[in-house]
Amino acid sequence: MSVVVASSGRVQPTRPGDPARIGPYRIIGRLGAGGMGTVHAGLDPAGARVAVKVIHAPQAQDPEFRARFRREVQLSARVQGPCLIPLLAADTEAEAPWLATEYAPGLTLNDHLTAHGPLTGGMLYAFAAGTAQALAAVHSAGVVHRDVKPQNVILTPGGPRVLDFGIAHAVDGTSVTRTGVMTGTPGWISPEHYRTGSAGPESDMFGWGALVAYAATGRLPFGSGAPDVVAFRVLSGDPDLDGVGRELRDILERALRKDPATRITAASAADESLALLATQSTQVLGAGTSPEPTLVGELVSAEWQMPTIDDPTWHAPRSAVRRRAVTAVLVAGSLIGGLVGGALALRPGDSEGGGGAETSAPNRAGLSEGGDQDGGGSGGGGAATPAPPSDPREARIPKDPLAGVSNPAYTRATDDAQPSSAEWRASSSSSDDEEKEAAQSVLADMKTVLATKNMDFMEPTVTFNKRAQTMMVTGGPIPQIPEENLEVFRRAAEMAMCSASAHRLKDHPSTWPYGRYSVHWKWGETDPEPITLGFGQAISGCFNEVAGQWQGDDLGIATARIPSADQNEIRVADDADKAITAAWDAAVAEGNGNEPFATDNAINLGFDPVEKAAYVWASDSSGVLVGRAQRSNFQGVTSSTLCPKLLAEYKANKSWNYTRWSVAVYPAGEVEPEIISSGICTP
Repeated sequence: MSVVVASSGRVQPTRPGDPARIGPYRIIGRLGAGGMGTVHAGLDPAGARVAVKVIHAPQAQDPEFRARFRREVQLSARVQGPCLIPLLAADTEAEAPWLATEYAPGLTLNDHLTAHGPLTGGMLYAFAAGTAQALAAVHSAGVVHRDVKPQNVILTPGGPRVLDFGIAHAVDGTSVTRTGVMTGTPGWISPEHYRTGSAGPESDMFGWGALVAYAATGRLPFGSGAPDVVAFRVLSGDPDLDGVGRELRDILERALRKDPATRITAASAADESLALLATQSTQVLGAGTSPEPTLVGELVSAEWQMPTIDDPTWHAPRSAVRRRAVTAVLVAGSLIGGLVGGALALRPGDSEGGGGAETSAPNRAGLSEGGDQDGGGSGGGGAATPAPPSDPREARIPKDPLAGVSNPAYTRATDDAQPSSAEWRASSSSSDDEEKEAAQSVLADMKTVLATKNMDFMEPTVTFNKRAQTMMVTGGPIPQIPEENLEVFRRAAEMAMCSASAHRLKDHPSTWPYGRYSVHWKWGETDPEPITLGFGQAISGCFNEVAGQWQGDDLGIATARIPSADQNEIRVADDADKAITAAWDAAVAEGNGNEPFATDNAINLGFDPVEKAAYVWASDSSGVLVGRAQRSNFQGVTSSTLCPKLLAEYKANKSWNYTRWSVAVYPAGEVEPEIISSGICTP
């Protein structure tokens, strides 16, 4: 689906009728529009920027178009690699089908050349190497792009990015296309595509050659004019390569040959362009060396000089964003952090909990999530390992497990890149006692959480990739799984792995190499590899925090709203719900500006087993909690009533782990909650 995006890279205002939310993404504006659909600017729950393409209604009602769009999503999911824009999420069956990709800030090649002129030197070689490597990744996945052109390349601060698989198809011929319709853009269509309508990887390389020539000269290699005139030049004329350096010109001439069988491949073009790029850098490839994708990225980054584009419109008004790196998903699900099992929950009062100025139950003094008061990082030498707590619920997850450690086994703390498909394929089951113990811990924690929400039919597997220093959880295949179930699975897996790794990084920093973790899902038995649901690191805390204090969020309340299968949770929720409702009614009777809700069941309570938090939310259809004073009163009534209930169960039931709480309001006409306060109940 080709779209027109504002060349400034700025977010345009939303228009009447634009959605407030698409899947898990909050829509804040528009990036552009085209004949097939609209591209919205969105934010995921972690605050990451995404581009969400939504198909126009007329196309969505066309079964043939839907089939092509569905195929686009399937093909895009297969392609991963440097200088590509990964697909994050999609819903091909929605009334208005959509897909989401990472947002690529920057100008298209067309707009950059218009504003700044041709690329030269290292920038030009980086462009050639990066785009060739992107196509090599596309082709290795068995896909043909079929629309390589300047409008489909974004020059981001991190390097060139190839996008738009709207007319991509599989090499095996399983694509869905309109019979008799020529796909592609005049001037960027290969000779064989003009002659026969066929377009294989060789056609992409013809487009690549024209693309790089255009980047080097600022001139269209086959000129402009009527489509049939341009087609004649492509079929019988020579490209305009005047001004292109000899070494690069040789590569482009082999890409632009009329006979597709004699053209250079994407992998070879990437190799040779990378060798040219290496001459601009301190790194030089050995003869015959085939570059790894990471090397492509490193060399491109070393020579790429593109200013960062910032747009204040993107900045999320809410600051509750985790420090942990989180990746996105190929499902209509959202992203971010997870669960800790019963034996690894924090004790009441730990510093990941707090509640801000309005919290009625302050933290217990002297305690912290990381346990630094116990002697700092255990790898620093000489510090004794503290004795385990008598109550396993008091086992704290280290917040900064490598503090004070000089030479940890985990060395990828600064690497925010999500694990690749190859790294997932190279992972294996536990190979030593420590890995086996960690895997068992993760599976036990996940089973506890999933069973709480009637989701223990999911059967995850845990694998390890020591070279990538990553622990991985993979689930599926389960057909037609609800979005909210998949989200709970992701959160549970992320928290279970984060907590397991954080403890081991703290206790065995010189031998435990796994600081990264990722979550994956397979849709079917025949899928060659899964999609990635989430990714993070266990070195900066496992809980959602704001200013060092635990904070409830939209993901937590979404999980809390799923009915519980745990009888203790059901009993406590019912008791606390009634008590809070009665307490608010009493506060209303006393006056002080408090008013009754419009309905008897406006107040509800549920539990998030991932972060072990009780959520109370009020459906405020009549505007009872519009003012700050009224919200503060409601929060005070709720926390002072709820905490005694939670703590009584905590003392009586050794399996009860809920001491955190969060209060939210659903204003009239809104589908998103507003978190007004969070905290931890202290005995």
